[in-house]
Amino acid sequence: MTKVTTLGGSKMTEAAMTERIGDSLRIAPAFVASAVNDETGIETALEAYYRRDEGRYVVTTIVNKAVRNDFDREALRRAAVSPILQTAVPWCMAIDLEQWVTVGDLTEGEGRIIPDYMAREVIKRGAGDTRMEVIQIIYGAAALAGLPPVKAVQHELQVPHRTASDWIMKARKGGWLEGLNYAVGRQAES
Repeated sequence: MTKVTTLGGSKMTEAAMTERIGDSLRIAPAFVASAVNDETGIETALEAYYRRDEGRYVVTTIVNKAVRNDFDREALRRAAVSPILQTAVPWCMAIDLEQWVTVGDLTEGEGRIIPDYMAREVIKRGAGDTRMEVIQIIYGAAALAGLPPVKAVQHELQVPHRTASDWIMKARKGGWLEGLNYAVGRQAES
C-alpha cells in the first residue's frame, strides 16, 4: 500500500490540492509517497513536485531503506519509484463533482483511475464536456505520473487507439489539457 502525504507529513486531502488545472481539476503542488515491499523488506519513499513547464510531477528525492534484518540487498540498490508515483498521483488530484473529491476516492478497481459508471457515461455519443472532463482526469493522471496518456484512455474507457487519440486532441484544442504534457518516448521515473 502506498502512503501519500503533504511535504509536511499531513494526510493528503482535497484542501492540499491548490494547483489549478482548468476549472474542474486541482492537484497537489508537491507530495511525499512511500511504500514497503514485503517481499524485499525495502521501504521506498519519494518526494515529487509539479512542474507546470513539464506538465508532470518530477521526483526530486528518493530514499530506500531496509525495514527488516533479512532484506534483499540487491533490491535496495535498484528499487523502482515508478509504481509508487503511479499509485500516488490519483491521491494528489481532486475534481469538482459539486464538492472536491480526490481521484483516488473515485477509483473502484486496482489499477483504475475512474469508476466504471463514469467510463460508461463518457463513451456515449454526445457526452461533450463530461467526456472532456474525464479525458482531463485520465490524461492528467497518466501524464503527471510519466505514463502514456493514450494508453491510459484506451484502458480506462475500453476504446480503440484512434478514438483515444481523437478525444485527447479535442480536449487539447478545447483547453482541457493546459498544464499537462506528455513527451512521446519519455519514460516514467524509475
